[in-house]
Amino acid sequence: MLTFPPILLFFLFTAFSALALPVKVHTTSQAELEVETIKLGMSNALTGPTSNLGKELRKGAIVYFTRLNQHGGINGRQVELLSLDDGYEPEKTVINTKVFIEQGVLALFGYVGTPTSYAILPILKKRKIPYLMPFTGADFLHSPTDSNIFNLRASYYQELRAQIEYLITVQKYKKIALVIQADEFGLAAQRAVNRILHDKKLKVEITARYKRNSSDMKGVLLKLAAQQIEAVIFVGTYQPLTHLINLAHQQELDLLFTSLSFIGSHNLFSQIPATSKIMLSEVVPDPLQCKWQLCQQFKIDMRNAGYTKLNRVQLEGYLNAFVFSHVAMRCEKALTRQCLLKQLEQFNYQDNNFDISFSKYNHQGLQKVYFSFSNAVKKRH
Repeated sequence: MLTFPPILLFFLFTAFSALALPVKVHTTSQAELEVETIKLGMSNALTGPTSNLGKELRKGAIVYFTRLNQHGGINGRQVELLSLDDGYEPEKTVINTKVFIEQGVLALFGYVGTPTSYAILPILKKRKIPYLMPFTGADFLHSPTDSNIFNLRASYYQELRAQIEYLITVQKYKKIALVIQADEFGLAAQRAVNRILHDKKLKVEITARYKRNSSDMKGVLLKLAAQQIEAVIFVGTYQPLTHLINLAHQQELDLLFTSLSFIGSHNLFSQIPATSKIMLSEVVPDPLQCKWQLCQQFKIDMRNAGYTKLNRVQLEGYLNAFVFSHVAMRCEKALTRQCLLKQLEQFNYQDNNFDISFSKYNHQGLQKVYFSFSNAVKKRH
């Protein structure tokens, strides 16, 4: 773990403050700050099997907003992140979203999940409230482009295309199975996988499904064992994937598992056998290896906040907050939903090889896909 002497921490904090915080900061009295608070609504899993994603994403965003508020906020206004637990259950997400709208939030921010996002689509289309930087790469949030929906992360289609390219080109595999969560998340991924493989004149050998928020993988394993499968593309959360990998290890099945960034590699790799072969696609780099100046500020801010175990999900939450804050700062006269959406379409930011770019016809800020490998795969490269 990296450590910094106090003098170096002060120097780095000072050097990067101008970068990570919006440039224009105005001070105001405490009374004014309390009256003119910028409210954002975040609904995600804070309990249940997916809670680690919700908590870590929220943690990164709050660390950024806390330091932002300490430096005067956005044009003198403090940011308040309202957070409600939905347990990764769509019905609760709908309820939470209605509560946020009644509370007068400026935008919905940092939601987690495809089925949860799908459940509130009618609300988003009717109310046109900004839906910003959800933790999902589902196709229905990308195409067609909706005026009030903005994604930061790469799409699941891009992640799956990178995974399949690796399996076919690098590993030379052809017998590939698909294991999906039985909901809109799984269906969105299935559409993408079938389309990508069709273009390569291939198809999945079998498709197996399992229930959301469940870790019952026995039926799935039986299907995989009955076929001469070489690789498994898994779509879901980390607990059922961990269980499936461990069951496959017990049955001595030699399989390479791939999965999406929704898994959270910081959860998975510590809970699987050392010989298990795993490759995860990611939408942001490892913060401990990242060379972006924003990554350096992220590490300083997180450690100043008392967090020593850093991961990609926290970094994504931090980046979400960074983008929102810099865009909102441009609405100096009046921070309305209309101004926020207009300024998002004009937002561009570059940091070494890190490029966030939106436009009227492109509401996805990042395009790059990264990989995380288990040690068993690293040794074979």
